[in-house]
Amino acid sequence: MSSQPESHEFQAEIRQLLDIVVHSLYTEREIFLRELISNASDAMEKWRHTLAIEKDAPDCGLPLEVRILTDKEKRTLTIEDHGIGMTRDNLAEHLGTIAHSGTRRFLEAAKSAGKSPENVIGRFGVGFYSAFMVAAKVEVFTRSWQTDAEGLLWSSDGATGYRIEPSEEAPQRGTRIVLHLKEDAAEFLEAARIESLVKTYSNYVGFPILLDGKRLNEVEALWLKPKSEISEDEYKAFYQFAAKAWDEPFYHLHFSADAPIDLNALIFVPSRNPEAPGFGRIDPGVALHCRKILIDNHPPHLLPEWMRFLKGVIDSQDLPLNISRETMQDSALVRKIGDVIAKRVIRMLESAAKADADKYQTFHREFGIFLREGILTDPTRAASLAPLLRFESSLSGKDDIPAQTSLDDYLTRAREGQEQIFHLSGRSRSEIEASPCLEAFTSRGIEVLFLTGEIDEMVMDSLGEYQGKKLTSAARAGLDLGDPSEPATETDQPPLDETQTESLIAFLTKTLDGKVERVAVGTRLTQSPAAALLPEQAMTPAMRRMMRAMNPEFKDDTKVELEINPRHPLIHKLAGAVPSNSETAAIVAEQLFENALSAAGMERRETPQDSVSRINALMEKALD
Repeated sequence: MSSQPESHEFQAEIRQLLDIVVHSLYTEREIFLRELISNASDAMEKWRHTLAIEKDAPDCGLPLEVRILTDKEKRTLTIEDHGIGMTRDNLAEHLGTIAHSGTRRFLEAAKSAGKSPENVIGRFGVGFYSAFMVAAKVEVFTRSWQTDAEGLLWSSDGATGYRIEPSEEAPQRGTRIVLHLKEDAAEFLEAARIESLVKTYSNYVGFPILLDGKRLNEVEALWLKPKSEISEDEYKAFYQFAAKAWDEPFYHLHFSADAPIDLNALIFVPSRNPEAPGFGRIDPGVALHCRKILIDNHPPHLLPEWMRFLKGVIDSQDLPLNISRETMQDSALVRKIGDVIAKRVIRMLESAAKADADKYQTFHREFGIFLREGILTDPTRAASLAPLLRFESSLSGKDDIPAQTSLDDYLTRAREGQEQIFHLSGRSRSEIEASPCLEAFTSRGIEVLFLTGEIDEMVMDSLGEYQGKKLTSAARAGLDLGDPSEPATETDQPPLDETQTESLIAFLTKTLDGKVERVAVGTRLTQSPAAALLPEQAMTPAMRRMMRAMNPEFKDDTKVELEINPRHPLIHKLAGAVPSNSETAAIVAEQLFENALSAAGMERRETPQDSVSRINALMEKALD
């Protein structure tokens, strides 16, 4: 083998490829440090493997660590390892040819020999050339592990060609890369900048990384350790480091899988909702790693969007990355990863709800909004998310029934033969409890779920049914609930007779013409004089509020059904006033209708001034 200096020019196509690597391949030039540290880690993994299979491999006791050195005076940044090192042929083959990966060839050879090192990172052969994004000149001092190997220096400006020559400055074994930084790359001589990059991209590399003698990576890749060897304090510490959080994790999920793709994951649920009122929408919080090297802190399409509240790490050595290791290319495989994680997370929440219902309710108060979003945006998982929902109900807090109930628990309390799950929406529990629509269910002992969330009605509409039971709004007209189990009213006044009823309905229909779909007498009400009910296909109040928020010019011309209580004293008096005092009766009818809308949480059809004027008129007539 020649020991003389050799100079080589880059061929035209190589220059073009190198220009792409330096100027177009990577989105951020800071990635160069990740790539060079990864290469150093690979070289030391190869040495470990070589030492295990080569009986004559000389072990000089050199430390397996990545050393980073800065020299502001010379404007150089050095990355050194005591890995497997390179021969002259290695330098010409691996550093003289773009995209010729020594690592890939090593893996292929190891595989054919029945060996498979797990921690070799780079497989694309271009990572080294990212150095030229920040360096005007790169020097590579190296010595192979082989006995009597010569020390070599490979140097290049990254434009014209490269030179290989003997060097006494080469390490005893391994590689030292010296970057002569460009004028605009001085930031990479600052200790704080380098430390930040190491902790961001390379913190979990399996070898110590030292900057001017100070170790930077002290957090283990906990997701690769057996669960039996990890304490709760270690999980907590890792969560706080990885998520940059101060709270404690509420739940955690730690698992490994080898099909359909090899992956390891450590997922955490925080203690607090990061999108609580006053905070904006967050980015996905589960970082993507490949062999412990960060690929993307916020991968946008890896997990379902509604899972963005989760924190943690997903790591796979089989990720289908593009050549710059910055994005994934195989969308089908990405979906498989997302499916595996999503199923595991849902299964974890199911187990958590059964193991400690009170703790789960605390979780649901913080993160239930994300589960609801999942039902609306991730229909393939809606059925598995529905059992995780919790609601207040008309029976909450009574007879040992918890403050929040699941759909499954609701069904255990449903009446025999009940084919519907009833719900009623409002801005608060107190508003729903005051709704006339609830009276019919309370008097019959039928439980009603309380929907107080902004998108709860949309969730129910999207689900449609649960366990074969239709999800039905208690505010819908035409519900056949059977006879009440209690007296119709506290006074037990008899209903209007047929003649009075027909006359009053005709009067109300005429007076409220254009405002109501129909007026009817019903058996639903027990305390209120009237209720505004929604026709079967009408838009719910919450949906109308949402439509109006999205479009201020949205006009809702839905007509409700007005159901009157024929036993209520006000209805009796109104019926008596129709023939003798129709003017007053008309005023009362208008106010009765507006009161019913307000009690049902529906938008009033008039201005406040109209209502005030009508009430003033009624007070004047009352005093007369």
